[in-house]
Amino acid sequence: MVITAPEPYAEVQPIGEQRVVLRGLSWESYLQILNALSQSRSSRLTYDNGILEITVPLEAHEFARRFIERFILTLVELMGMRLKTMGSTTMNYPQLRKGAEPDNAYYIQNQPLVKGRTVNFSQDPPPDLVVEVDITHTDIAKNQFYATLGVLEFWRFNGRIWRVYQLQQEVYVELERSPTFPCVPKQRLYTFLEQAKDDEIEAVQSLRAWWHEQNQENA
Repeated sequence: MVITAPEPYAEVQPIGEQRVVLRGLSWESYLQILNALSQSRSSRLTYDNGILEITVPLEAHEFARRFIERFILTLVELMGMRLKTMGSTTMNYPQLRKGAEPDNAYYIQNQPLVKGRTVNFSQDPPPDLVVEVDITHTDIAKNQFYATLGVLEFWRFNGRIWRVYQLQQEVYVELERSPTFPCVPKQRLYTFLEQAKDDEIEAVQSLRAWWHEQNQENA
């Protein structure tokens, strides 16, 4: 029997997000709020069966979100993979009473199924990889949340620790390496983020150089 990975323990961290939580909210009320908000807003909504969490990302959050994405995009290119980037596209599942606007979401393995058109979440599979940055406490049990949606790989970053989860028998199991990028150790992301704090371009160049060096050694 597969035992689900526990929710990460919330440690005291620098403030990375501001959050407002509304409870006892119906699905219809959630949709009214969602539709009333501007599409160009910076806030992101997560609705989980009566709980609506509105998140406003701050600088630390946005830095991590953007450079985790840069990390992923660079690796996808280097590995010759295909990609459909969903960003924070609203993913609504009315039958589950769940709606999400994740930090980053991608179709990689299932990219051929959704390329060249708008994704229909009522018919198409969920993104293959979802990334959430939660530096400050969130009231949403996101492991359970995304497992219920059927997301096969889920990354969480709390400002210090990168956790990789894979869906196995409908629950998440924590892994030491990403199933999508099995040849990349966790330390590479930590190194990449640290380098990006000083020089964003050099961080990407360093990641590329590391990749080519690894390939030469394994040739």
